[in-house]
Amino acid sequence: MPETEPWEYSLHIPSDPRAVTVCRRTLRLILTMHGLIRLVDVAELLATELISNSVRHAEGPAALRVHWSGAGALRIGAWDADPSPPEPPQPFAPDWEREDGRGLALVRACADVWGWQPLTRDGNRGKYVWCELGAA
Repeated sequence: MPETEPWEYSLHIPSDPRAVTVCRRTLRLILTMHGLIRLVDVAELLATELISNSVRHAEGPAALRVHWSGAGALRIGAWDADPSPPEPPQPFAPDWEREDGRGLALVRACADVWGWQPLTRDGNRGKYVWCELGAA
């Protein structure tokens, strides 16, 4: 049974592609321990896309933030040090030869809502890209 009290975790990561796997596995553990196992697969996909974009397109540190509202909404977000807005998601038309360009289209398709905002952390300018999943 999911908890009714809100909680939040933040994982600060280096600009290293291996950090994506660390984030994905950490998120799985967090959600499992809080009784939200039914959200794990979609949440892992969304977090992977958000953190992958941060590691790939921004130089410097990044962070994964996971927030449970206590009222049935899970927010997953990625902060990075690049203040420029993310590229808007393109309509999903799979090009099986490409290995990139589908991330935010997947986020838009799988999340209930998503967005981004400029954000300063520890005096560093950057952005926060987030999405939400309902527990229902």
